[in-house]
Amino acid sequence: MTSPTEIDELRNEYRNRQVRWGFIWALTCAVLWGAWYVPGSVIYAESPFVDAPTSGGGYLLAAVVVTILNAVAVLIAMAVWVAVLGKTKDYGRTLRQVKISRWYLPAGLAGMLAIFGSVVAIAYIGAGFSAVAALLYPIVGALAARAWYGETITKRAALGIVVIVLGGVVIFAPGILGEISGAGGGAWLGYLGGVCAIVGWGLEGAIAGRALDVSDPDVGLTLRFTAEVAIWLVIVVPICSIAAGATFWSTVGAALASPTVLLLLVLLGLTFGFCYVSWYKSFPLIGVGRGQAIAALYGPLALVWLYVFTLEPPGLEFVIGGLIAVVGSFVLFTEKRDVLEVLRAVPARSTRTSTSARQEA
Repeated sequence: MTSPTEIDELRNEYRNRQVRWGFIWALTCAVLWGAWYVPGSVIYAESPFVDAPTSGGGYLLAAVVVTILNAVAVLIAMAVWVAVLGKTKDYGRTLRQVKISRWYLPAGLAGMLAIFGSVVAIAYIGAGFSAVAALLYPIVGALAARAWYGETITKRAALGIVVIVLGGVVIFAPGILGEISGAGGGAWLGYLGGVCAIVGWGLEGAIAGRALDVSDPDVGLTLRFTAEVAIWLVIVVPICSIAAGATFWSTVGAALASPTVLLLLVLLGLTFGFCYVSWYKSFPLIGVGRGQAIAALYGPLALVWLYVFTLEPPGLEFVIGGLIAVVGSFVLFTEKRDVLEVLRAVPARSTRTSTSARQEA
């Protein structure tokens, strides 16, 4: 018969392995997320996007088309991934469970806002800014997770998040002050896009963290991108057709007719799709706040990826802000394992009531 001491040792060993894999998944997300900005930047150097006028909403229309095609590419990659894992039936079964799948609609909407904002930031300011601008998103996700379902934020975790926020201030402040003083280049849409990325990814993480309590990460991620693509096709595309008319459809057609753009879309789908796989897998293991904060290493890693492939050095404020974010993530990474034992507050209710509420999602 197993003694209580042996049970505790096995429990601690399991929890340590769970935490270790949570950090591994989050770091994998950071590497792939950073790599996504390379094709995301290069695609603007290809026709028809390179020909988009900077005024009159031309770049904004290009950003819409890029984001739609990116969402479709990621959904295709995820559909293949789920099929390879043999989870296609699980996808259909989870989709029919409205009490579960309903969570992925707002997650898809928040993620759609974030990706579109990030693409707009690339278009109007540059990939370097876009890559590090959203480093503030962990604080939004952690606070939302704390408010919605009582996820624990320790003092050390809060310190790490605050340090990451300071990195974000260094990144944003010079450009924002330049715009306010009139010395900027009219790139306020790019900064607004960065704010959208912060809010969108932070909220998505918190929403997805709730949904992942009752669903498989691979299936849930596919449902999340199904929701995003549906929102684009059902709501946004008709609006763009009315507002931009033939220009919108000619841009889509020219993009799909370009072999280079199609190759870049494949790269976008693979890097972003599997970075999302890693991101979603980390949440149930180490929590939304910590998973988002470690994944925030994508910022400085993106600067490295961009420099390797473009040979253009990033701005000094981006480097400094990125290094500060690394320090913040390191603070989180070195948090003692025992404080990660309990991630969420448990309501003071009976076991039967808690179990029933969990089953109802």
